[in-house]
Amino acid sequence: MSPRTEWSILAVDTGSGETLVESASDLLLPTASVAKIFLLHHLAELLDEDRSLGELMLRKDSVAPVADSGLWQHLDVPALTMNDCARLVGAVSDNLATNVLLDHVGLAPVQAVARRLAAGGSMLNDSVRDVRRPEDPPMLSVGCAADWVAYFRTPHPTVMSWLAPSADLSMVSAAFGLDPLAHADPEQNLRVWSKTGTDDGVRAEVGLLDVGGRQAAYAVICRFQGEVLPVLAQMRAYGTLILDALQGGYAPGQGPAR
Repeated sequence: MSPRTEWSILAVDTGSGETLVESASDLLLPTASVAKIFLLHHLAELLDEDRSLGELMLRKDSVAPVADSGLWQHLDVPALTMNDCARLVGAVSDNLATNVLLDHVGLAPVQAVARRLAAGGSMLNDSVRDVRRPEDPPMLSVGCAADWVAYFRTPHPTVMSWLAPSADLSMVSAAFGLDPLAHADPEQNLRVWSKTGTDDGVRAEVGLLDVGGRQAAYAVICRFQGEVLPVLAQMRAYGTLILDALQGGYAPGQGPAR
C-alpha cells in the first residue's frame, strides 16, 4: 500500500473486551458521512423525550438541493416525517434528508452530542455541500476508530434500527456475504449495523457485527491518494479478519498487511 495512505483501525469483541485488530486507533482522519451518526443519535435522544416528534413533517424544499448520496432528491414526495428522514440517512446516507434534519434541529446540538460521546475528537463539522467554499469547513466530518468503536459498544437502540438496512456493503462489510438490499432480518445468524463515508481520497466504515450472538464493534478509516480498489480490497480483508475472529478462527494480532 502506498506510504501516502493513512489508516485508523480498531475492532473489539464487545463481550470479552478483547482487541481483535488495532492500528493508529486515535488518529483523526476525514470520515465523510460517518459522523451523520451524531445527528441520528441526537434525534434518537429527542424521541426518547417525546415520541410524537418522529411524526413531525419536514419539507424537502426547506433547504437548498444537494446531490450525491440519497433517494429523496429523486422522489416526488415533498415532505417526510422526521422518522422517515432518519431512516433515509441510516439506509442510504441521504444528503438531502441530512440537511433537512440539520436545518430543523441545528448543527450546534449535534456537535454537543459529538463532544459528549467522542473523547478522541470525532465531529460532524457542517451540513452537506455540493461545493465547499474557502470559508466553509474543509471537510464534512473527522473521526478516529477508537471513538466509533466506543460508540458501537453501547449504541442507542433507535440509531441501530435506522442503521440496520444500510445499503452500502462495499467496504468492510463486503466480506460478510450479505444482500445489500435485504439484510436486516433479526432471525439471521449474521447481522451488521454500519455507517460508511465516501469522498475523494476517503473511505470509512464503522459499525457492529453480530455472528450468532457474538459481537464486534469495529471501525476502519482510510485517507489515501491514488487508486481506490486496493483500499477497498484492504477494507474487505479487515472484514474477513473480524468475521473469522467472531467465528473462532482467528488469533488476535494476525492482521492483513498494510
